Amino acid sequence: MSSILIKAATIVNEGKIYRADLYLNHGIIEMIAHEINHPADRVIQAEGLYLLPGLIDDQVHFREPGLTDKADIWHESRAAVAGGTTSFMEMPNTIPNTLTQDLLEDKYQIAAKNSLANYSFYMGAANDNLEEVLKTDPKRVCGVKVFMGSSTGNMLVDNEQTLEGIFKEVPLLIATHCEDEATIRANVKRFQEENDELTIAMHPLIRSAEACYRSSSHAVSLAQKFGTRLHILHISTAKEISLFRNDLPLNEKKITAEACIHHLWFSDADYKTKGNFIKWNPAVKTKQDQEAIFQAVRDGHIDVIATDHAPHTIAEKSRPYATAPSGGPLVQHALQALLDCYHEGKISLEQIVQKTAHNTAICFQIANRGYIREGYAADLVLVDLNKPYTVNKANILSKCGWSPFEGHTFRSSITHTIVSGNLAFENGHIVNNEPGKRLLFERD
Repeated sequence: MSSILIKAATIVNEGKIYRADLYLNHGIIEMIAHEINHPADRVIQAEGLYLLPGLIDDQVHFREPGLTDKADIWHESRAAVAGGTTSFMEMPNTIPNTLTQDLLEDKYQIAAKNSLANYSFYMGAANDNLEEVLKTDPKRVCGVKVFMGSSTGNMLVDNEQTLEGIFKEVPLLIATHCEDEATIRANVKRFQEENDELTIAMHPLIRSAEACYRSSSHAVSLAQKFGTRLHILHISTAKEISLFRNDLPLNEKKITAEACIHHLWFSDADYKTKGNFIKWNPAVKTKQDQEAIFQAVRDGHIDVIATDHAPHTIAEKSRPYATAPSGGPLVQHALQALLDCYHEGKISLEQIVQKTAHNTAICFQIANRGYIREGYAADLVLVDLNKPYTVNKANILSKCGWSPFEGHTFRSSITHTIVSGNLAFENGHIVNNEPGKRLLFERD
């Protein structure tokens, strides 16, 4: 499809809400005006609908290659697009781990054929691959991922000399998973000695607030020492918020932070009903942590909202706590969850757009995306704020086939998603299988 005319949309963009028409041509937003009557291949009547920039999710695990029993790029990119996410950045803890430039390029080749959304992939850091990491092209790769705490996979970087080398020498954005491994191990040992078996209620105490703060503060100190561009993922505690600033324009910050949907939505009270299905690393913690993270999103200490979409099979999540993996599918319902928060008065539409699109584009210096602007790529999502949507197994597109939101009725629905100018999703259905584009970055 070469051209689309969107009529009478209510646009949410760059801190403003206004009504306008948009004309999209060959993947680009060519015109925004009060009224456009230009001929187009497709006209979308958007009266009563809100038009947002497509979400850019800076942290997903699509599990390909090597873990495709859980997920793959084909399924998860479609789940993303159905939820209004038009671009994603995917993590390196696949099998094999993405620790060489050749393995990194293999993932790009898969996405070029199978990803409905726009895509980028992190280069993975390990204790022994700094030379390979330094070959990463900053204009074509979103960043370098460092696991400063172990999670799914075996990519823990715990050699202090290696960490210093990474923070000193890597010119790209470094994204970190921060949990202190020694603290977690000590907590596990203590709980095993005091209890017959470990349970999900212990998870936020084992992977504790102190474990998160120790690791995050260490990452910040390294970044300050070497002037590193650091982005700390999935902040889960109130204590960590003090590590970040809100008194600088985002494009001047060297150290930024991300919050995830599950830490904004759930608290430790939900373990009683959700069990392992809300087991994540870092753990969902207290109501006080949840509220503090939300406040930090609103006041600018936390810059980006993402998902950490990380599917596992139902069988895996149904194991006893100690052997059930951490992570779950979130990308299809992230925007709807945030829109529920909007309806509850917790966040404005303008802030949702800022934290899921504008700020992600600024943090990663993404070329030509993240805004509704003439000349920018046409990555767009239309939502009906007042059309309820109930999550059930029949409408879940992630390959794992479940969601922590199953049975929940969101107050808003995604009606259309446009990816690089292609109408990919419309009224509950994938309508176009044209692959998305590789993200590019405006960096020296």
